Amino acid sequence: RTKHPNPLLTMEKKKNTPKLRFPEFKGEWEEKKLGEIAEINPKTNKIPNSFIYIDLESVQSGQLLKEDRVDLVNAPSRAQRVLSKKDVLFQMVRPYQKNNYYFDKDGEYVASTGYAQIRTMNESRYVFQYLHFQKFTDKVIERCTGTSYPAINSTDLSSIEIFIPSKEEQTKIATFLTAVDEKLTQLKKKKTLLKQYKKGVMQKLFSQQLRFKDDNNQDFPDWQELPGNYIFENVSDKNHISELPILAITQEYGAIPRELIDYNITVTDKSVDSYKVVQIGDFIISLRSFQGGIEYSKYNGICSPAYIILRPIMEIEDCFFKSFFKTELYIKALNKNIEGIRDGKMISYKYFSEINLPYPSLPEQQKIANFLSSIDEKINQCSAQIEKMEAWKKGLLQQMFC
Repeated sequence: RTKHPNPLLTMEKKKNTPKLRFPEFKGEWEEKKLGEIAEINPKTNKIPNSFIYIDLESVQSGQLLKEDRVDLVNAPSRAQRVLSKKDVLFQMVRPYQKNNYYFDKDGEYVASTGYAQIRTMNESRYVFQYLHFQKFTDKVIERCTGTSYPAINSTDLSSIEIFIPSKEEQTKIATFLTAVDEKLTQLKKKKTLLKQYKKGVMQKLFSQQLRFKDDNNQDFPDWQELPGNYIFENVSDKNHISELPILAITQEYGAIPRELIDYNITVTDKSVDSYKVVQIGDFIISLRSFQGGIEYSKYNGICSPAYIILRPIMEIEDCFFKSFFKTELYIKALNKNIEGIRDGKMISYKYFSEINLPYPSLPEQQKIANFLSSIDEKINQCSAQIEKMEAWKKGLLQQMFC
């Protein structure tokens, strides 16, 4: 269970002061335009001949995911912001994504003009945290132009007013919120490592480099290799009632009721009549199965007739095949002779049936499934901690700034 430090004791709200404040600080905060306390897109130094390029895709959740070195001759035309330590990068396009970055690295780095480069004499980490304050984001969005790619220019960005406390209070707030970010980063790294570990273990398990023993410490029987249609049948049951939820077939969540995710597509009663029934434990071939494998449903519902519903006709351990259908090994097999299928065509049941599937004994399927489920449980616990802590930090920002 994650514990969060809480040295914020004062809850009294006065004019130009935050609701939540460290108790040793008093007095009102000063309101200033961002351009008055910081230089936006400062005049750049000469771009080096070789540098690490940071664009919007390089950053996620405040972390630099990749550090690709490029030569000036081959560099993108947007590579224009030569960075210095303590610079703050603010996402100019779709700023509601808050894909900002605090630069604190040694070496030669250049950022894309998709970022505004903010250089301040104040506590730069305080400014970085303030950029994530929803009230500030709302002011940015008000000044954005464009619809598909709303963006703000540097002049409008510099005109937005923010509240500034004393340098000492800025530092204390920044240090506290940075510690929260570091904890979040640790949790996200843990989740990434668990997912990488699961991926590696799955490769070894399904290629049989790694085998379990039975409860008597004996080898399990050899695996069978069976065509897909020996284990699964193609089901097209359209005999349903309208109360069944419509399922979205996603690579991230599998088959899931549309109302549980952001999936706003309107369908007519007549089209719903043609939808297929999905039962708990069914597998679904989607238009994207050649990319992400075959999806699993833990819900009863209905889905578009465009999908192929696979229902086991042999006794199986669901989680074994749920995991196998997501392996690189199986996705590679799906793609082996798939020319022409990608252009909006479905992988057919006939094609699915031509690919042999592993069929270990049921007890071994269960051992593998239990082991992989235990890793999934750790990943889910980590995700829940991250989600809880992100919500907690969002609440802090709402109360610690004004």
